[in-house]
Amino acid sequence: MNTPRLLLAPMEGLLDCTLRDLLTRAGGIERCVGEFIRVTDSLLPDRVFHRILPELRNGGHTSAGVPVRAQLLGSDPVCLADNAARLAALGPAGIDLNFGCPAKTVNRHRGGAALLDEPELMGRIVAAVRAAVPMDMPVSAKMRLGVADDRRAVECARAVAEAGASELVIHARTRDQGYRPPAYWARIADVRTEVPGLPIVANGEIWTADDARRCQAESGCDTLMLGRGLVADPGLALAIVGMGPQRMDWPAVMHLLQDFWTQVGAQFEPRYRAGRLKQWLQLLRRRHPEAALAHDRLRTINDPEALALGLFGAPGSWSMPATDAGGGVQADKWSSSKREGAADRSVCLGA
Repeated sequence: MNTPRLLLAPMEGLLDCTLRDLLTRAGGIERCVGEFIRVTDSLLPDRVFHRILPELRNGGHTSAGVPVRAQLLGSDPVCLADNAARLAALGPAGIDLNFGCPAKTVNRHRGGAALLDEPELMGRIVAAVRAAVPMDMPVSAKMRLGVADDRRAVECARAVAEAGASELVIHARTRDQGYRPPAYWARIADVRTEVPGLPIVANGEIWTADDARRCQAESGCDTLMLGRGLVADPGLALAIVGMGPQRMDWPAVMHLLQDFWTQVGAQFEPRYRAGRLKQWLQLLRRRHPEAALAHDRLRTINDPEALALGLFGAPGSWSMPATDAGGGVQADKWSSSKREGAADRSVCLGA
């Protein structure tokens, strides 16, 4: 069995530019996909793309030099194409299309996994975006096996392939299965057999190097996409490719947490900082007993300074939050990108 290539998944509300930076610096990841950029009936201004994908200002790469594709979510082929063209001019490592998000709020507005019941529309979206961006820019897609069942998985994959996608990531569960184990990796192999010309990446329920080997064997895929598993153990990618231990040791994790805290202090208002740190601790608990102890000890603490003292110890071991030129805390860049309204947007051509 070949050593797999490893990609980092997009995870709305968790895997932002800060975690992408740290996890790609930990090693083993060849490429990332950013959180989805929601497209409705407007042509988004450049600042929205930059806020959601700050790596655009670094040539479409994380600080470790790992390329990042931008992901678009929506159901209007013309508007998605217009936004893809504008986004492509900013230099991402590629454009990815979201056909897999299971969130009810997204699906209610005909986005994400809801489109898996409309393979023909999926194909039109891929074809429109493919035609709108330079030919040397990859256009990929991410999907689940279906909505309530997986009967249309092959039909969806074939529509994506025939429309010109260069790659398809398949999360091996349906929308209705959410994130409940198991993931049905063998079903990906069935899709690969029926759509042989399309490179397919397997995703879902990969928490350990053993999981990765089983996924590779059952799916037949040489490329895997990691999500929650890498957040729970930042050393997972290196373990899978045989360059690290089966689990990153806790002192190394703490070093990443300290760096994370420094960046969170520079990017978030004080009221958001504790939640961001505890969110990561919550996932780290799955692979690190020390994280479980820390989370249980600190879960009721919301004051940033008290939380940092409780986790890292003396102030000399962690950085104080950054301030702006006037001495105030820098604005919450992340939340401002989520609140971006319709002001200063152009109507999509043809929408």
